[in-house]
Amino acid sequence: MKKLYYTANALFILVLILLVSCKKSDTIHLTDNTAEKEKPKKTIEHKEPESSISYQFTKAKEWLKTNEADSSKIAIVTAINRADKANLKKLDSILIPNDFSGDLVYYLPFPLHVAALEEVSKIIIFSYPTQTFAAYENGELVRTGPTNMGRKKDPTPTGLFFTNWKAEKTTSTFNDEWELKWNFNIENKLGVGFHQYELPGYPASHSCLRLLEKDAKYLYKFADEWILKDKENVKVKGTPVVVFGSYDFDGAKPWLQLVSDPKSLNISENEIETQTKSFLKQILENQNLRDSNQPSEI
Repeated sequence: MKKLYYTANALFILVLILLVSCKKSDTIHLTDNTAEKEKPKKTIEHKEPESSISYQFTKAKEWLKTNEADSSKIAIVTAINRADKANLKKLDSILIPNDFSGDLVYYLPFPLHVAALEEVSKIIIFSYPTQTFAAYENGELVRTGPTNMGRKKDPTPTGLFFTNWKAEKTTSTFNDEWELKWNFNIENKLGVGFHQYELPGYPASHSCLRLLEKDAKYLYKFADEWILKDKENVKVKGTPVVVFGSYDFDGAKPWLQLVSDPKSLNISENEIETQTKSFLKQILENQNLRDSNQPSEI
């Protein structure tokens, strides 16, 4: 009888151990899944310059004679001087860096990561003072480049906008002879948008945001169009676009300061947070609305 009693107890203890073991395995499995979900998104890796960047002036024609065929150098120099290749040739002196080994992001002012924008799936930001733009996905810089914005007489409006309609080719509302390629409108009533057009190296547009063709094509695909309820009402707005700052039209080009201080134009993560903070609620509300209006997968 005693033997039967001890055998029963032993079996009972064994069952308990197995149950606890199973529960423990389930717990570990759930914890592992949670940890996997909470893993931070891997940041984009950019190639840093081999040395600390400095800048100097050089004669445009002389530099182009030996470097015009080097597309990577041309991409950096056009961005630094806020001018397209055709207008680069027209300049007397241009800015060049001492080191061309890094990716473009290290020669332009926007931060590589903005923690305050991690919940924002897509956003495009234009800086009037530096004449540059940046596209972010969940706080990660995915594209940056030069822009030429509104001239003194026709300044680009600042604040929060959303992309609406787009067209690979359209005509300007100021002059129907001006063809705009890869145009994405951000302010329908005023006819303001970003598109490819000539970049002379200073704010020269009639309030639009001019871009190099490669950047205009990228943003054309990157941004979302609005979703219309009917011909007169918008159901969901497009991608948020923030334009901030002001430009000293009577002063020297701000990027010329880079010769004396290579970090003079740098835009801090804190500044981007400050410039976007008041818009975040509206941006996230529209983002949630867009997500809820996406067609469900079958």
